[in-house]
Amino acid sequence: MESYRTTFTVRRLWALLIVSMVIMFSILLYFGNKIYQEAPPIPDRVVSESGTLLFTLEDINVGQNVWQSTGGMQQGSIWGHGSYLAPDWSADWLHREAESLLAMIAERDGGQSSVSEEVRLEQHKVTLRVEMRENRFDPTSGTLTVSDERAAAIGSVAVHYRNLYQVEGADAVELRREYAFPLHSALDDSEAHALTAFYFWTAWAAVTNRPDDSISYTSNWPHDPLVGNTPPASLYMWSFISIFLLLAGIGGLVWYYARQWDIWRDDMEPIEGFAQVDALALIHNTPSMKATAKYFWLVTALFVAQMLLGIVTAHYAVEGQGLYGLPLVDYLPYSITRTWHTQLSVLWIATAWLATGLYVAPLLSGHEPKFQRLGVNFLFVSLLVIVIGSFAGQWLAVHGFIDDMQINFWFGHQGYEYVDLGRFWQIYLFIGLLLWVALVLRAIWPVLRDEASGSLAFLVVVSTASIGLLYGAGLMWGQNTHISIMEYWRWWVVHLWVEGIFEVFATAIIATLFVRMGLLRASVATVSVLFATIIFLTGGVLGTFHHLYFSGTPVSVLALGATFSALEVVPLMVVGFEAYSRAKVEKQSLWEEAYHWPFMFFSAVLIWNMIGAGLFGFLINPPIALYYMQGLNTTANHGHAALFGVYGMLGIGLMLFCMRGLTEFKNWNQKCLKVSFWSLNIGLAMMTFLSLLPQGLWQTYASINEYYALARSEEFMHSALMEGLVWARVPGDIVFAVGVFALALFVFRAFVPSGSVRRSQ
Repeated sequence: MESYRTTFTVRRLWALLIVSMVIMFSILLYFGNKIYQEAPPIPDRVVSESGTLLFTLEDINVGQNVWQSTGGMQQGSIWGHGSYLAPDWSADWLHREAESLLAMIAERDGGQSSVSEEVRLEQHKVTLRVEMRENRFDPTSGTLTVSDERAAAIGSVAVHYRNLYQVEGADAVELRREYAFPLHSALDDSEAHALTAFYFWTAWAAVTNRPDDSISYTSNWPHDPLVGNTPPASLYMWSFISIFLLLAGIGGLVWYYARQWDIWRDDMEPIEGFAQVDALALIHNTPSMKATAKYFWLVTALFVAQMLLGIVTAHYAVEGQGLYGLPLVDYLPYSITRTWHTQLSVLWIATAWLATGLYVAPLLSGHEPKFQRLGVNFLFVSLLVIVIGSFAGQWLAVHGFIDDMQINFWFGHQGYEYVDLGRFWQIYLFIGLLLWVALVLRAIWPVLRDEASGSLAFLVVVSTASIGLLYGAGLMWGQNTHISIMEYWRWWVVHLWVEGIFEVFATAIIATLFVRMGLLRASVATVSVLFATIIFLTGGVLGTFHHLYFSGTPVSVLALGATFSALEVVPLMVVGFEAYSRAKVEKQSLWEEAYHWPFMFFSAVLIWNMIGAGLFGFLINPPIALYYMQGLNTTANHGHAALFGVYGMLGIGLMLFCMRGLTEFKNWNQKCLKVSFWSLNIGLAMMTFLSLLPQGLWQTYASINEYYALARSEEFMHSALMEGLVWARVPGDIVFAVGVFALALFVFRAFVPSGSVRRSQ
């Protein structure tokens, strides 16, 4: 038995993976149940002490639906999750209500006290904090009672929001310009009233102490000293523990890699030696493999569209109503461009990975199941229908053409970032993913009989099935589901589906290809992928909770999220070992020159994994950091660097691998690929380091020094410095756009070569 496998056999690693995943998902589900039980209560009635009815449960539920239909988390945010241009509505309402109530307390006092004005102000603030933090919700009757004075403050803030959403008054028009709202679309009276009810409730949960506790339902988020929202001790303690575990984990993993280094270095080469010919150049494309070519055309088109929408979306932060004077907001408002931009980022990357699975499965097995091509073509048409249908529904919803909230939920805009598409389109996509799983599994199944590579192929099978099933978590909430519960399931999709299982699938596919190409020993590939999967998912599954620190969840969720999100970073710190191993594999034969740029994109994945997911991710993940940074441009900085830098680069690399078999290498324009690779990487680096990161850090300073709502306010976001930092993004965007168009030109020339006969597709 090989020396490497004497240490960790494949069987032991599989056992460890299965046991760890059973434990991790059991804990994830257990504490998900705790979220169901301890989510902030939604009152049946909100009344004043004098008996005036302010809001009802129906108002709050309808308000949530109205908020969703206008773009939801794509136009501002709730509890920090959403877009970065308009305010966080919970924080904004909370501070406005506090200032209004403080003014009433001061007016009631009348200034008759003999103490100084400064002392009197502090006394008023204490009165304010006691009033706003007291939990006066009666779970028996379902009634929330507020003082008459506070009811008046609530009413004054409600008037502000009704004016904003009904476009009444010069101040409302100016705010809509600053928030990039359309100027000519408005809510009716009942919708505006319901929306204020929902905003009030989210702010109430953010400041009201939990029963028998001294912290709010959102763990005192957002930071606002005026109402006593300051970081509780638990945030500091779990942040310190997370840093300790990060350092310990890095030390342990580096020790392990160093201990195994000689073994890894010596055992990577296949027993029969590195291949001297390009195995992929000799394959015969089956009909279904040829049919995947159209997927890569779609990937390219969606990537170009996403980039263009990103430029428009970013520009709204300085102009508010259009692009260089073009009045786009009434046709393509910010909430729509950002919705499409974020959805396309997932769609084109996922399409590249799905197409890779469809292409590689018959390649590995040499088996073309009956009707496989029909399935591939049907799935492609379904993807087009889903994209066009869901985008049309979202546009109609935001523009007010869908009045019925139930129809909006099914066909319009759900309002939840990354899963905005209506429920009908969600179900359609889920069915499409299950069809994809079936197509991949039926094609790759014969490989499982091969003992040399069966275990690695089985990991591909498991990850493939998980991709289809995990997206189903997005169907676990309904039209009026509590937002804390919805957030729990939404992050199953965003974190576990996109960031977790897809990465395992891609890693297994790449390793399998390297084995098939004669560049890597099957046993080493199997052990390496299994080991990487274990250390990644062990932190990644419960690391999902770091998205839920302040979403009305128990402190135990915060503790788990802090602990395991730190462990997520650990494997990224040994990127040097992985980069060396990859470079060693990629420089063994002259024929590998044909794969230079696919290999380069895979190498970029390693670097951006360390920077985007590792450094930028850990910058915001500790609870005390995220307390001040959630929903600021530090999050956008992490999102851009990790989503495109890791998963986007990986998607492009996989596409190029498949195109190697679908096209003639002589038609590959190496100059286009070179320009694309360097422009995409340099442009992304400029975008993050020159614009998004400085914006986020300046906002963080304001959030720490003053209060969170200020860092999201229109006066701060449109200050000279912030707008200057937005403009600083333009050079990086231009460089990045050059890379996108160069890639599109490469794809076009590879599939449609000029002056030569195109390879049969």
